[in-house]
Amino acid sequence: MVLETIGSLLHHCSKTKAFCCGLSLHAAVFKAGIQADVIVSNHVLNLYAKCGKINFARQVFDEMSEKNLVSWSAMISGYDQAGEPLSALDLFFQMLLAPNEYIFASATSACANLMLLGEGRQIHAQSVKFGYASVSFVSNSLISMYMKCGHSSDALSVYSRTLEPNTVSYNAIITGFIENHQPEKGFEVFQQMHQQGLMPDRFTLVGLLRSCAGSDALRKGMVLHCQTIKLGLDSTAFIGNVIMTMYSKFSLIQDVEKVFKLIEEKDVISWNTFIASCSHCEDHEKSLRAFIEMCNEYHMRPDGFTFASTLSACAALASIHYGKQIHAHLIRTRLNQDVAVDNALTNMYAKCGSIGYAYNVFNRMTHHNLVSWNTIIAAFGNNGLGSRALELFEKLRAIGLEPDSVTFVGLLMACNHAGMVDKGILLFNSMQETYGIDPEIEHFSCLIDLLGRAGRLNEAEDYTRKFPFGQDPVVLGSLLSACRLHGDVIMGERLAKQLLKLQPVITSPYVLLSNLYASDEMWDCVAEARKMLKGSRLKKEAGYSLIQVKGNFEKFTIGDFSHARTDEMFDALKTLAREGSGISLDLTP
Repeated sequence: MVLETIGSLLHHCSKTKAFCCGLSLHAAVFKAGIQADVIVSNHVLNLYAKCGKINFARQVFDEMSEKNLVSWSAMISGYDQAGEPLSALDLFFQMLLAPNEYIFASATSACANLMLLGEGRQIHAQSVKFGYASVSFVSNSLISMYMKCGHSSDALSVYSRTLEPNTVSYNAIITGFIENHQPEKGFEVFQQMHQQGLMPDRFTLVGLLRSCAGSDALRKGMVLHCQTIKLGLDSTAFIGNVIMTMYSKFSLIQDVEKVFKLIEEKDVISWNTFIASCSHCEDHEKSLRAFIEMCNEYHMRPDGFTFASTLSACAALASIHYGKQIHAHLIRTRLNQDVAVDNALTNMYAKCGSIGYAYNVFNRMTHHNLVSWNTIIAAFGNNGLGSRALELFEKLRAIGLEPDSVTFVGLLMACNHAGMVDKGILLFNSMQETYGIDPEIEHFSCLIDLLGRAGRLNEAEDYTRKFPFGQDPVVLGSLLSACRLHGDVIMGERLAKQLLKLQPVITSPYVLLSNLYASDEMWDCVAEARKMLKGSRLKKEAGYSLIQVKGNFEKFTIGDFSHARTDEMFDALKTLAREGSGISLDLTP
């Protein structure tokens, strides 16, 4: 009677993960002198494994005088679920008993996590030998293992031999295809699942929604969104978070906001996804408002990702006011800061022009990764301190870190802002020669801009002929700007014609060409360029200024007098005009 009661109570503690109660029951087992009973010991072992106390579980396992198949199964499964797949496999290969289906599933899962294809095949062969390969959760585990190892044909072979494939089987195949960058095959399997009359669950839909990233995938994503509404899953955080991410990839911020509002129980990931989505869609002010609402109204505890995303929004708005508040909050509440948060802080101060603060944060970091070095190099470079950026690059190399593509973008920008033309050319050439990094469009644009600003226009044009992206509109636009700066009308005309062939629906070539003619006092050509712009029916995007007033961001656009306080602004300007000697202001709307 005592054995049955304690066994039942331990089983309940395992299910509810009631560690403290289970600990008391373990003490009661010793007090009653029944620790030698294999069934009771299995319950204790399972309790510790389910509560994540894997070392306690192993101690119980090692001290058991008698072990049966359940003991081995609980311990191997415990290791796999605790994120220690290597220990799970070590124990599996030590076992002398014939494994059961639960042990095969756990061992296969461990192989999948370690991407050990050879050992996975061995376990697959054993499962066939003992007649467990066709059991649904063993076959599902085998499918996942082969997919994670990139062997989709083997996964399909296991799937085809499954007697009664269930939703989990289809999910394993769909997720596998998506993870192996074969989303079309994933959707084909999803259609087969429908034809078999099986209803998709949240895992099916999450896998498919994550694959909707390409320009032609929006319609598929919207169809899947409709499916989640039909199944009543769209209001759950698990699904809603992924739908928000999907819409943010297409910069559909209104749809992101609608989905966010419909999530009934928002978790930290929901808030993080919404904040990051707003920033991705360039609505940084909304990111900051969401962060304030999350903390003040919903009393949610932000994590490292929240702070990193919010600091990125502050950086984009150059809002040092909010950035400093968040920094102060971090100092008060987070003693051990994530390196990602420190990197975001460094970037925020740099984007706000406070290079001293940025370097102070960098110096106080206990650990620097490559992103940290890239951030501070770009910070010095963008603030015109090219020599300091290059010094940091030498320090990066001295500690044994290898630069990446982003490092060189920062270095080339540093040379550009500091006018270090020859050093910039050397760095650009060293990318491939010394570090094996192929230059990309960002690097090439920096180089052309660097040469263009220095007046070395012919050299810049030579580079555009040597590299495949020399005819990219961004590169040609940069060189055309340099022609305007240095008054090279002949090259400017040639480049403007090339640009208009490549991008006939943008205004910048017309505007730059007009300015180029004006700088050379070629007024007839200025009129002709403006006539061409008017004839194209394109409208130049109006410039605007963004300022922060009492915590709110105000946008002022050229020619727009719709602001609610326009009259007050005009009155203030008139007062300034009266008080300023000889200042003339045109206040005509």
